[in-house]
Amino acid sequence: MQMSADVSPPDLASELASLTEAATGLGRETVDIGGFLQDLDEQCHEQQRNLSEVETQSAHLTAAGDRTALAVQRMAQTADQAIERVKLSSNTIAENSQRSQEMAEWVRALHESSSEVEDMLRAVQQSNTEISDIAWQVHLLAVNAKIEAARAGAAGKGFSIVADSVSDLSAKTSHAADSITATVERLTKWMADLHTGAQTTARKADSVLSGSSTADQALQEIETHVDSLRTEAHSLSNDADQSQRASQTVTQAVQALHDSVEGVSQGVDEATKRCLTLADTSENIMQHAVALGGDGEDAPMITLVQDVAGQIIQAFEHALDHGMISLDEIFDDIYRPIPDTNPQQMLTRFTKLTDQILPAIQEPILGSDERIVFCAAVDRNGYLPTHNKKFAQRPSQDPVWNAAHCRNRRIFDDRTGLKAGRNEKPFLLQVYRRDMGGGTFVMMKDLSAPITLRGRHWGAVRLAYRL
Repeated sequence: MQMSADVSPPDLASELASLTEAATGLGRETVDIGGFLQDLDEQCHEQQRNLSEVETQSAHLTAAGDRTALAVQRMAQTADQAIERVKLSSNTIAENSQRSQEMAEWVRALHESSSEVEDMLRAVQQSNTEISDIAWQVHLLAVNAKIEAARAGAAGKGFSIVADSVSDLSAKTSHAADSITATVERLTKWMADLHTGAQTTARKADSVLSGSSTADQALQEIETHVDSLRTEAHSLSNDADQSQRASQTVTQAVQALHDSVEGVSQGVDEATKRCLTLADTSENIMQHAVALGGDGEDAPMITLVQDVAGQIIQAFEHALDHGMISLDEIFDDIYRPIPDTNPQQMLTRFTKLTDQILPAIQEPILGSDERIVFCAAVDRNGYLPTHNKKFAQRPSQDPVWNAAHCRNRRIFDDRTGLKAGRNEKPFLLQVYRRDMGGGTFVMMKDLSAPITLRGRHWGAVRLAYRL
């Protein structure tokens, strides 16, 4: 690197310090913007999920509208058919009513005629009785005449023959009268039955006429209601068609909005990636500036985090040397979930060891500078087994409170956590937003130094402090 002749080393240190400060500011702003973009990206994805659900429900609504429109159309058609059938039934009943009326009139006429026939039969019966009486009297006269003819002897012989003829005629007349009487009695009985039947039929005819009138009135009411139903069905069919068109319009609008949000989301994703790249660039500038001597206010923190990393390495090596843990166990990366924890906490085969040795190293660091928020070791996957005591509270039923106070035994695989855990350079200085839960974030610096055991990279110690 070539320096101009008028720039002295103290001036270079000052420029590097300014560069470091500027890079820190750039990193802070970039991370802040990146955080905003991440929040916006989450909102976009949430809106996409909501819109997808709206699209699904809209599709269901459209399908239901199609089925409803079809059902309403069928109902209108059924109403049309029903009104025609009701009208046909009404006409049929009207015709039947007319026929019933004619039948009733005929029955009434028959009833009246049967009464007249009965009167005529009674007159015949009376006349026949009189004929029978006359025949009997003639018979008596013939008998008397025959007796008188016998007394007259030969002179009354011709008269006796006449008397016999008259007697025979009287007998035949009496026999005919008896036959007529029997026939009239049968006719009288038949007419009486016919009269009774006519009366019954007349009553039934009146009932039929009354029922026919009631049925006709009921059909007229049904016809009125069905006609109203048909009108409402056709109106509902029109409304269903409008609703169907509106639903289709909504579906198209939601699809367009979904496409728009998807486009915005893609733009936000791209902006977020560029912002992360810019954050990486600012961190590299800051890293190089510090390496060239522009460490400024971060120099004591760099020394401190490297010293803590050295202490942890010594403690882990001591545990390995004395059989407190095996190399496989301390590099265990099988994380077993702890039941009923939210956010989820994990255990590994080395968690018990870190609980034993790390607090004595990590806790005193918190009091060395008021800006320090936490100091904790993480493995290469971002797993933080043993946190500072104030962040290692017993979990409650409130996940928001747990997110801020129960941060031990959790995996922090975000960008900052993974970069810190996987960095193998002497130190890594990052600016990040610390998620405190409940939508609360704090801008901080994250300074980390690697932890290497037996030539293998285990993770790092993270030292976070306020800007």
